[in-house]
Amino acid sequence: MSVKNSERFVVAYNRIEKLLAGKVDESGYMPFYRLIDKAKIKNSVVRNYEEDLREYGDLRNAIVHHRTGIDYVIAEPHDDTVERIEEIERKLSNPLTVGALFGGKVHTLQSTERLTAALKLMTDNKFSQVPIYENGKFKGLITAVGITYWLAGQSTENSIPREIPTLSAVYDYEKRKESFEFVEKDLSVYEAENYFKRAITRGTRLEALLITKNADHNEDLIGIITPFDLLKIK
Repeated sequence: MSVKNSERFVVAYNRIEKLLAGKVDESGYMPFYRLIDKAKIKNSVVRNYEEDLREYGDLRNAIVHHRTGIDYVIAEPHDDTVERIEEIERKLSNPLTVGALFGGKVHTLQSTERLTAALKLMTDNKFSQVPIYENGKFKGLITAVGITYWLAGQSTENSIPREIPTLSAVYDYEKRKESFEFVEKDLSVYEAENYFKRAITRGTRLEALLITKNADHNEDLIGIITPFDLLKIK
């Protein structure tokens, strides 16, 4: 016997309601809309799907409270509605992390290396920035914009300097030395997306999110997220 869409919908809804109650540490009864209000403060998935969840709360009430018989419901959800709420339930119960999606080998350079090393790395891999280290510690990001500023600052009478600088010297021309943030590997990819959105709201731009185990800059880099990488987040 096939399962009705209304039954699948209610099962997914009940799971979401339980997940939200757990996220807001609510053991007693709380209306669904209040669970959304409290959970969205800290949970990016809830924020991203807030409008859908509120609509599903109304639909669930219509299904459950307006039944006129065992086999009859006043509202039978469409397939896409059921698939949507089940997708939200999966994202809430098993959120995709930045470590899982963006983790991998990170190319880094030492501050004592020459600019040519960074240019080759960026050209070969189509990077727009490269992390640099000094005496074993993270120093910052060498970016394409920073290199441009260095070039503009060094050229005189339309001539380009012959001496190839170290990355440390180029880094002095980075206008926004705090154009990155460290995040932990278990951060939700949806929360990572919100890092970039909040930066835009503040009138700034994040060049990258740097992934380590616990968001500690002294830990090894295990991944990088750039604004372009947001296209991978669905």
